[in-house]
Amino acid sequence: MLIRFFFMLREGGLKVSITEFLTLLEVLKRRIAGYSIDEFYYLSRACLVKDEAHYDRFDRVFAAHFKGIEMLFGDETAEIPEEWLRKHLERTLTDEEKAQIEALGGWEKLMETLRQRLEEQKERHEGGSKWIGTAGTSPFGAYGFNPEGVRIGQDGSRNRRAVKVWDRREFRNLDDSVELGTRNLKVALRRLRRFAREGAADELDLHDTIESTARNAGLLDIRMVPERHNAVKVLLFLDVGGSMDDHVRVCEELFSAASGEFKHLEYFYFHNCVYEGVWKDNRRRHSERTPTLDVLHKYAADYKLIFVGDATMSPYEIHYPGGSVEHWNEEAGATWMRRLLDTYPKAVWLNPEPVNRWPHTPSIQMIGEIMDRRMYPLTVSGLEEGMRALV
Repeated sequence: MLIRFFFMLREGGLKVSITEFLTLLEVLKRRIAGYSIDEFYYLSRACLVKDEAHYDRFDRVFAAHFKGIEMLFGDETAEIPEEWLRKHLERTLTDEEKAQIEALGGWEKLMETLRQRLEEQKERHEGGSKWIGTAGTSPFGAYGFNPEGVRIGQDGSRNRRAVKVWDRREFRNLDDSVELGTRNLKVALRRLRRFAREGAADELDLHDTIESTARNAGLLDIRMVPERHNAVKVLLFLDVGGSMDDHVRVCEELFSAASGEFKHLEYFYFHNCVYEGVWKDNRRRHSERTPTLDVLHKYAADYKLIFVGDATMSPYEIHYPGGSVEHWNEEAGATWMRRLLDTYPKAVWLNPEPVNRWPHTPSIQMIGEIMDRRMYPLTVSGLEEGMRALV
């Protein structure tokens, strides 16, 4: 059975090796996991999946192989609308009423009926006995009662009668084809790592402690080392205002993820294109600016430079003095961009605009040329590609 599972994983896009599969078999032989499908799920995922971004693919293959609910759909993206499962009321049944409710009659019948309901149902239902909904006696839904049903969208167990719990897959949004979220942003940013031990020696070095104790005739000799931190230094330049207002959420998530991932992170804001001044507080952007030359002189060339912006502006803002929409700039934005790139050769531009719009926006093409085509979409795969370019 597991050999078929192995080949299904490979067909599903997971590069599972024979060595990893044999490791799983060895772990099972040693009975590290009990007789629980949940324990086997986490154990097999730990052995066979090397990248968190592939957890969703693993979930789909696992569900299909072990006859989970996802195998019911030809379209793996099919979902039940949230409105159908929203709790508006909760029905209370007496013991006599519960006794009168009959089960459909087994797993196969339950799954086949659910398939039919999904094909036929077009709207929300509440309090009924047939459709997917809430507060009723249907086998499918939430906050109701049935002696044998599929719990869908309910927070926690109530009657402990469900034979199958269909919840949203935990790592669904880690696939590289979907929009970003803070978690998968962190996963993508981890491509940019270089660990070093910094600070006080306050972390136990277990290996050295064992060796030192052995050399000391068994007398405990504790060895400490500084903690390991990501030593990569990042300069983050964030475009704000104007057309970037449409991308505030994803930029906030990126900033949050970067703040948690990089110990050495410096950030500045700009509008459309970088000129002679940048700022750290948007409420004081006109009164408390940092000269761009100060940034160039303060931060060493080993910093990685990341621009985040839609690069959507008038071409005059890039190539002409005085082209800024906010003030009179003595030098063109392109001049300041090249100064930054000359100082920080490891640099990328992350663009939240859909890639299919790039060829039709002259300013995006112009910024892309200045960046030597190191412009990447602000998606999981684009962010990962950008982080590889910075290594």
